[in-house]
Amino acid sequence: MKLADRVARLGTETAFAVSAEAAAHAAKGNTVYPFHLGDMNLPTPANVQEAAIAAMKDGKTGYCPNGGIPALREALAAETARSHGMDLGADNVAIQPGGKPVIEKFLLALVNPGDEVLYPNPGFPIYESQIEFQGAKAVPYGFVPGEKNFLLDFEAIERSITPNTRAIIFNDLHNPTGAVSPREEIEALAELALKHDLYVLSDEAYWDIRYEGEPLSIASLDGMAERTVILYTFSKKFAMTGWRLGGAVGPADVIGVIATLNVNEESCTNHFVQWAGVEALTGDQSGAQEILRVLRERRDVAVEALNAMPGVSCYSPTATFYLFPDVTGAMERVGAKDYDAFRLGALENTGCSFCTRLHFGRALPGEDRRYVRIAYSGIDADRIEEGLGRLRDWVASA
Repeated sequence: MKLADRVARLGTETAFAVSAEAAAHAAKGNTVYPFHLGDMNLPTPANVQEAAIAAMKDGKTGYCPNGGIPALREALAAETARSHGMDLGADNVAIQPGGKPVIEKFLLALVNPGDEVLYPNPGFPIYESQIEFQGAKAVPYGFVPGEKNFLLDFEAIERSITPNTRAIIFNDLHNPTGAVSPREEIEALAELALKHDLYVLSDEAYWDIRYEGEPLSIASLDGMAERTVILYTFSKKFAMTGWRLGGAVGPADVIGVIATLNVNEESCTNHFVQWAGVEALTGDQSGAQEILRVLRERRDVAVEALNAMPGVSCYSPTATFYLFPDVTGAMERVGAKDYDAFRLGALENTGCSFCTRLHFGRALPGEDRRYVRIAYSGIDADRIEEGLGRLRDWVASA
């Protein structure tokens, strides 16, 4: 069978391959410390679970409106209006089966084949995959080390904009680095978007996984609401990764197109799960607050352990549940010639499983430092300390 040409342009998340390697290592009787995947081992808040069960018992198991049930669209519009300082209504929201579909549908609605789209690299690999799969040109932009965390490489962004540039994907509270853009950086990016008439996908998957500081969305700045689509997901704040519930928030005309794409692709998002989403947004928030408390505790343990390792340095991000330590010196100590040698050596000798910079895009020209991503959302604090302690001992003994 001859597959369509576009299939050759379809990427994937190679982090799942790392997960499979870790599972195979564990199946041999070895201890594994899972720092590789951004899944969560924390329970969805009880009131959210109970709302889903009640909705099922109430018969909410059939089709529902393509753009989402009115109660959830209104609740998400109200929550985003409150948190972003924007004027939003139900017409500005289309409910999705997770956050990923927002990436695809943003591009389908606004980007033509041959257009150029700027995206962060390192970054969530589905950006590049979807841009190229749909026949557009994926143009990466990178990051540079700052005083407290990574910053956008603005020189690279400005250099990359051409008359063919149509859109930019911006992931503040960034995966994999954990970086949070300061106000001046967000404002500068908005100025570029306005100057060059660019659409913006603001991926705010980690908007609520924030340990300090005041939130600011690029969509809330002057002139940006009309050209920005916000990616919202319930996965992180409410530990609902497997529930597959998210939303696109943006201009009503674009959201209307996205709702029509829902008709074509999945008909609608799971009915009773949407009622769980209503409870998540409008009900008791103590469960979400506890999730954030636990994640902060894990972050602190992991940052301290990483910075205690020879040849490793790590920022302490104020958001997300990821760390992006510089391991250049550690790789040199253990004689690892490349990322895979270091990653597989760590798994074999310590049980620590993690992704590397290359799981989040091809290396950009001029990169001379080496980084790995440590996800602490799926491993308890005592096991973080134990696992990273074994990693430290392996590096120190080399």
